[in-house]
Amino acid sequence: MKRHNRMLLFIFILTLVVSILVASNVFLVAVVKVHAVSNTDLKAYADSANITTKILNANRGYIYDRNGNIIAQDVNTYNIVCILDKNRPAKKGQTPYVDDPSKTAEVLAVLLGGDKDTIYNELTKNLYQVELGLIGRNLSREKKEEIESYGLNGIEFYPSIKRSYPLGTFASNLIGFAQSDETGSTVGKMGLEIILDEELSGTNGYKSYQADKHGFVLPGMKITEESAINGNNVTLTLDKGIQEALEQAFVQTMDLFNADRVWGAVMEVDTGKVLAWGQAPSFDPNKLDIQDYNNFGAQLPYEPGSTMKSFVWAAAIDTGNYDGTKEVYSGPYCYKADGLNPYRVQSGGLGCITNASYKNWGMVGYDYGLILSSNSVTADLLTEVINPDIYEEYLDKFHFFQPVETDNLREEIGIKHYKWPSEKITMGYGQGSTVTTLQLLQAYSAIFGDGQMVKPYFVESIRDAYDSQKIIYQAETTVVGQPIKESTAEELRSILKRVVYDPQGTGKHYMIPEIEIAGKTGTTQVLVNGSYASGKTIASVMMAMPADDPKYMVYYAFEAGYDRNAHYKTEPIKTLLRKVAMLTNVTNINQATTETVDAPGEGEPVKQEIKTYEMPNLVNHSYEYAMDKIGGFGTSTYLLGSSNTIIDQFPKAGSSVSTGQKVFLLTDTGGFYMPDLTGWTRKEVTALWEITDFGFKISGGGTVMYQNVPVDAFVTKDTEIEVELQ
Repeated sequence: MKRHNRMLLFIFILTLVVSILVASNVFLVAVVKVHAVSNTDLKAYADSANITTKILNANRGYIYDRNGNIIAQDVNTYNIVCILDKNRPAKKGQTPYVDDPSKTAEVLAVLLGGDKDTIYNELTKNLYQVELGLIGRNLSREKKEEIESYGLNGIEFYPSIKRSYPLGTFASNLIGFAQSDETGSTVGKMGLEIILDEELSGTNGYKSYQADKHGFVLPGMKITEESAINGNNVTLTLDKGIQEALEQAFVQTMDLFNADRVWGAVMEVDTGKVLAWGQAPSFDPNKLDIQDYNNFGAQLPYEPGSTMKSFVWAAAIDTGNYDGTKEVYSGPYCYKADGLNPYRVQSGGLGCITNASYKNWGMVGYDYGLILSSNSVTADLLTEVINPDIYEEYLDKFHFFQPVETDNLREEIGIKHYKWPSEKITMGYGQGSTVTTLQLLQAYSAIFGDGQMVKPYFVESIRDAYDSQKIIYQAETTVVGQPIKESTAEELRSILKRVVYDPQGTGKHYMIPEIEIAGKTGTTQVLVNGSYASGKTIASVMMAMPADDPKYMVYYAFEAGYDRNAHYKTEPIKTLLRKVAMLTNVTNINQATTETVDAPGEGEPVKQEIKTYEMPNLVNHSYEYAMDKIGGFGTSTYLLGSSNTIIDQFPKAGSSVSTGQKVFLLTDTGGFYMPDLTGWTRKEVTALWEITDFGFKISGGGTVMYQNVPVDAFVTKDTEIEVELQ
């Protein structure tokens, strides 16, 4: 009996000890968070159980034009999520999961533009939740509310960010685009968006918290949060008004010449700030309808044509060997070679160079060689006044065939063919070797400036997102050299001014009434598959204003089938030039008097004389004939119709016409492309009405402030045209 009692006592004591050990271990695990046997600290495991971490996405920095207009910004959007788990907790009477996959797929397919079967397959997966890929991301608030209006069970949304470009097609191959990555962060993919990705990108934050198995935050649970830091803001040198004028000119040129591509730029001469830059075809970064990823101005080397002739004259003048009045034969330039350098002979030799359309003006002064854009006079100046070796030195001084290295843009440097005699001659008039628009802008800054050459640039500043006074980066003008003397630049500009204002000048059809300009035209054959027989040409023009002391330069080029009237049909470019002229604060009034206008910051007035002419008869003549007759009048000429024979004109033959006045030339009655009527007087609108015999509804008084038909829209007699004046 005693032995039995002792056994019971032993079992009791053993059970008690085991219970105490178990209880102690449970206590250590639950409270102290230490495993008694292994002595493992369980605190880290306990704290991480059911921890949920959400990324707080930083906003990408804004991109502004120089006046603060938004070019690129992040906008708040929503991503759709579909809850599929039927065990998800919910309030009484609610269904927190997708209970009707068929109906839900049908509705979402219509609203999101997706495939119904694909969406249905996603909604029937054995998962807690699914997303719907690209079609379910970055939804607008309006789209979110539209989906919510259908009352679909299990459909929820969480915030996201999308990159938006309010101006649409706006220097798009320069700006590029950015997109959301798999984490929801917006990252640069092209252009300045990728070049400045580090500066524009912010630092994401996060929010961590403990939740139950259904994702609900429990009372008293720990929450850790670190706020996101938004990216820096970037201000560019681009000017919205000038950029939009450039883009509009592209559209008009593409239509007028059926051009393959167009590109151009506007730059401040003294600073290198690029106010406008672009190309067509381009793309809308909101739609990503991209045809060509190249940035033409930096990445398209091409044979520039006669705009290169200015640098032959620059070299000749700068060496002190130039006499602009000395006459030279402008007919075919035939040559032989001394070693590898060509020299002129009367005939025969290694070959002969001719002018465009085989023109021959006889004996002309060297000045007129540039005014007429004579290939043969250019070759003579290059080989007889200077020599090809000297010209090559000046090509180096002007930094051709060298990288411009601006704002980390990807760029090409062109190809220099300058070994054989023929290559040295053709280099003078811009054939055979290739350059870029960036190089031309940089080089011409010396001619239009005081001989100093400045680097073009696009990024003006980078500033802190929270304190605009905190400057991360501030651009400055970079002088990259002085290839010519100030006196050389001044003398050359005087010749380039005559390119526009001499009756025989190739740039006479680019005259605008607001201000005097100077510049050079160019036309070059395009090499296609090793041959120039394709008929494709690049027509280009480099202009600066005011002519005597340039502040702005405009370069414009387009590639199309050969059109002998390429430098006659100049309305798109003239519209751009007139927009740029507004920056100079020099205005003019269309009256047959001399107007005095005060120039900003100067005490002396600037006087501009507006002349009056007798309007010639242009009916039954070609547009080319008309421009030969009135091109020097300084009028704004509008060609109405697509034929080449003029059937009516305004003003009528024998009437008076003044500098700056609008002239309308009608070539057919089928229709015309609507001009920008902004600022037109009632008299000018009435003249357009009368010559076209189209229906205009004019209301108000003063000048045009509104037109219902968009600029460049094709109008016919059935089009209702409404114009309001104020």
